[in-house]
Amino acid sequence: MEPILNFIADTGFYQFFQAGGWKNLVMIAIACVLLYLGVHKKYEPLLMCTIAFGMLLTNLPGANMYHEIFFAGGHIHWDLIGGAPITQEFLTEMAGMGVAEEVLTSVAVGQSISAGLVDILYLGIKLGIYPCLIFMGVGAMTDFGPLIANPKSLLLGAAAQLGIFMTYVGCRLSGMFSPAQAGSIGIIGGADGPTAIFVTTHLAPELLGPIAVAAYSYMALVPVIQPPIMKLLTTKEERQIVMKPLREVSKTEKIVFPIMVAIFVSLLVPSAAPLIICLMLGNLFRESGVMDRLSKTAQNELINIVTIFLGVSVGSTATAATFLSPKTLMILVMGIVAFGFGTAGGVILAKIMNLFLKEKINPLIGSAGVSAVPMAARVSQMVGQKENPRNFLLMHAMGPNVAGVIGSAIAAGVLMSLFG
Repeated sequence: MEPILNFIADTGFYQFFQAGGWKNLVMIAIACVLLYLGVHKKYEPLLMCTIAFGMLLTNLPGANMYHEIFFAGGHIHWDLIGGAPITQEFLTEMAGMGVAEEVLTSVAVGQSISAGLVDILYLGIKLGIYPCLIFMGVGAMTDFGPLIANPKSLLLGAAAQLGIFMTYVGCRLSGMFSPAQAGSIGIIGGADGPTAIFVTTHLAPELLGPIAVAAYSYMALVPVIQPPIMKLLTTKEERQIVMKPLREVSKTEKIVFPIMVAIFVSLLVPSAAPLIICLMLGNLFRESGVMDRLSKTAQNELINIVTIFLGVSVGSTATAATFLSPKTLMILVMGIVAFGFGTAGGVILAKIMNLFLKEKINPLIGSAGVSAVPMAARVSQMVGQKENPRNFLLMHAMGPNVAGVIGSAIAAGVLMSLFG
């Protein structure tokens, strides 16, 4: 009879009825909702579904695929991953660093833990590998021609980063977050999931799950969030402005551009170098004309494989102990603030620029400065064409859009330099 009772006690079903088991049920329900949004509503499905499935895995009692204790306090505890027993001194130190009590009580002094599948995959997040490889794929898929043809759009991409810094201020004023945590939440306003993950793993790894879910959820909702703000800040006449076609960009310009940007940004903000260099390397694969195999691999096999590992790993950090808290709700609220100010920043700067330009620009393209490529540019095109069917803003909006990718990486480097 005793073996049967032991078997029952080891099942996940039994553990749902233990203290705190209801939280796992709540997290599983949230994961199922996210899966529904990814599959049925098609909200960023490639990452929404993998993140949701990682969240599902980590909240199944007894699965033991991810152990928060290995990464407690924001550090990789290689000795524990290698099988070293947990000591009382270690638990005391982690408690002093503010690690959640539920994480500490989930282990016992003298216990040795075998690393699970997600523990190993998550090392790619902690070491900054996956976001950089994602950026390489993004670079290989991105045409910087519209930005090169209209350098003024770089300013619009920079202005759209207003959401990052306004959100940082809001988080600090709330009193709920440290400077490093506020910086990590603010980067949601860059509308760039890999950048948000990269910054958060360095500054506030304990918030990675909520921030990643917020970043990708709001990226998927760009067509819902942006249009009301764009219309509020512009007049009908401004939305009807027709812009002249962009000049043709030479192949030499397209080859020189990623090299020069990689050098300049890496010297200006060394903390952003890993992201920028990978982004520009991927773009060089695309534009050089002699690395087609590498370009196709970066655009397809590489980015697809890394997306799977990244999504599952990030989702697995959304445990009940860290996700179900007032801070998570605040992160979701501030994410909306970040996107709103980012959209407004680009539109307002475009309106200011029109005061001095002979050839007016349509302020709607300023909203594309958030780096949700190419979704934000498509929203600018959609809103503009509703006002004027002869308006074709897509290529004009791609300039601020790709500038936003560079701008968010630079903003990430600044935050990491200040608070890292």
